Amino acid sequence: MAKHLDIDGHPTWVEDRGGSGEPLLLLHGGLGNSDDLLRSIGPGLSERFRVVAFDRRGHGYTADTDADFHYADMATETIRVLEDVVGGPAHLVGWSDGGIVALLVALRRPELVQKLVVIGTNYHYNGTVPFDMDLQSPIAQELGKAYIERSPDGAEHLDAVFGKSVAMFTTEPALTTTDISQITQPVLVIVGDDDVVTLPHTLSLYEALPQGQLAVVPGASHGLPLEQPEAVAGLVSNFLAAAEPPRTFMPVRRAKPTGG
Repeated sequence: MAKHLDIDGHPTWVEDRGGSGEPLLLLHGGLGNSDDLLRSIGPGLSERFRVVAFDRRGHGYTADTDADFHYADMATETIRVLEDVVGGPAHLVGWSDGGIVALLVALRRPELVQKLVVIGTNYHYNGTVPFDMDLQSPIAQELGKAYIERSPDGAEHLDAVFGKSVAMFTTEPALTTTDISQITQPVLVIVGDDDVVTLPHTLSLYEALPQGQLAVVPGASHGLPLEQPEAVAGLVSNFLAAAEPPRTFMPVRRAKPTGG
C-alpha cells in the first residue's frame, strides 16, 4: 500500500507491499522514482520478500525543499525509512544513485543492512563516462516527463531539480576503495556491459569489497533494470537467498589463505 508518511519531518511517498519474507528496500535512481523498480524488478521479488520503496525528497511523488541535493542527506532519509517503516535491518537493492545511497547507509549504519545489491553504481564521481545531461537530450526528456506526471511541485520545478541533480552528479560521491573495504556485508555488484559507469571503476568497486560478487550483463546499458527486468530480478533473488560464503569448485579470490 502506498501513502505519504512523515520521514524526518517531510511528507515522503512510501510503498510497502507487505508479505512474510525478509524485508527488501528498493532505492531508485537519480531523477527517477520508485515506480521504475517496483514495476520492473519488483514483481519478480515480491513473492519471496517484503518489498518496500520510497521516493526521496524531490523525486517521484515526494515534494522537494529549498535544500541542495547531497547523497549524505539521501542516506539519512533511507536510514529513517529503515527505522520507522521497515522497523529494522533489510536487504538494500539500489540502482544508480540508489546504489550510492545503499553504500553510504552500509558505511554509516551497518546494523541496518543485511545484504546489498548495487546496480550501475559508482562510488566516486569520476567513475562515469561523460554523457549528455542537457534538458533537451532524449533521456532528460523521458526523465522530465516522468517527473512532471508525479511531482506535487509541478512542471515548473523540473529545472530546479535537474540543476541540483547535475551539481551533485559532478561533485559527489567521493568515496575511496579504502572506504568501500569497510563494508563487510555480502554485496552483489551488477552492471551492464555498456553502462555509463565504466567497467574499470566497477571492477575496482568489486575488488574492494571483502564479500563482493560481480555480474556483468551482456547487451545492457545503464537502464539495465528496465531493459532486462527478469534477468536482474533473478540475479538479485538468487543472491539474497544464497548461503554465504559462496561454495565454488575452484575458488581463487575466495580461497582461504594457507600458512601462518
